[in-house]
Amino acid sequence: MPKAGVNGIQMYYEVHGAGFPLVMIHGLSANSDWWEPRMVQELSKRFTTVLLDNRGAGRTDVSDRRYTMKLFADDTAGLMDALGIPKAHVLGISMGGRIAQELALDYPQKVEKLVLCSTSCGGEDSVRPSESVMKMLTTDRIASAHAAVTQDFVKKNPKLVEQTRQRVLRAPISDEAYNRQLNANLESNIYGRLSQIRAPTLIIAGRKDVLTPPENSSILARAIPGARLRYFENSAHALLEDMDEVINSVIGFLGQPTS
Repeated sequence: MPKAGVNGIQMYYEVHGAGFPLVMIHGLSANSDWWEPRMVQELSKRFTTVLLDNRGAGRTDVSDRRYTMKLFADDTAGLMDALGIPKAHVLGISMGGRIAQELALDYPQKVEKLVLCSTSCGGEDSVRPSESVMKMLTTDRIASAHAAVTQDFVKKNPKLVEQTRQRVLRAPISDEAYNRQLNANLESNIYGRLSQIRAPTLIIAGRKDVLTPPENSSILARAIPGARLRYFENSAHALLEDMDEVINSVIGFLGQPTS
C-alpha cells in the first residue's frame, strides 16, 4: 500500500494511468475505494489520476489535530509535493469539493482546472440539507451512504449497488475520525473568498441530491468567476445515475485548452 509522509501523517494514495495529473478528492468519511471504477478507468486513459485518502479516512492516519478544510488542503498540497506534481487538475466531490476550493485558493499555482461535484461553499451562504438529513448525517452513517443514490436506482441496479457497498466496507472510518471530519465540514465557510478562484471551474450536481441540495451549485457558479454549471436531472449525491454523462462532461472540460 503506497503511503507518503505528509504534514505529520502517513497518507495513503493510488496512482493510475498516464498523462497530465488529475488529483481526485473524496468526501466525508470516504476514501479511494469509494470512487466509481468506471470513472477512474476512463479518466486514467487520459490523465495520471491520483486518488487519496483524506486525513482520518481509509488507510491514512487519524492524528489529533483539529480538522479543517485548510488542513485537508495542506495535506493534498503536501502529497502533490511528495509525488513531484507541481500542478494538476483537481476534482473534488462533496466535502472533497470544499477541500478542492480551499486548495485552489491557498495554492493557486498548483491547480490547472477545477471540477466541483455535489458540493457547496459551506456556512450561512449555503443551503443546508433538511433537518432529517442533518440528523441522519450525525447519527446514522450507513443511512447517509444509502441517501447518496436514488431509491429507483437501487431497485434497478442491485448488483452495482452491492458492489459499491462492498467497496465502502473495505476500510471504514473510525467514529473519532468521522466526527472530526464532520465538524470540519460543519464549520467551514468559503463563500467570501470564492471570487478569488482563478482556475477554470466546472460545477456538477444532481437535481435529486438530498445530502448537498443542488441550489448550492448555483451559488458556487455565481460566485466563482467564469464557472460553468451542469446539472444532471436523474442523479443524487453520488452521481451514479448519470455516471457516463458525468465522465464525458469532465473529460470534455479538462481536455479543452486553457485560455
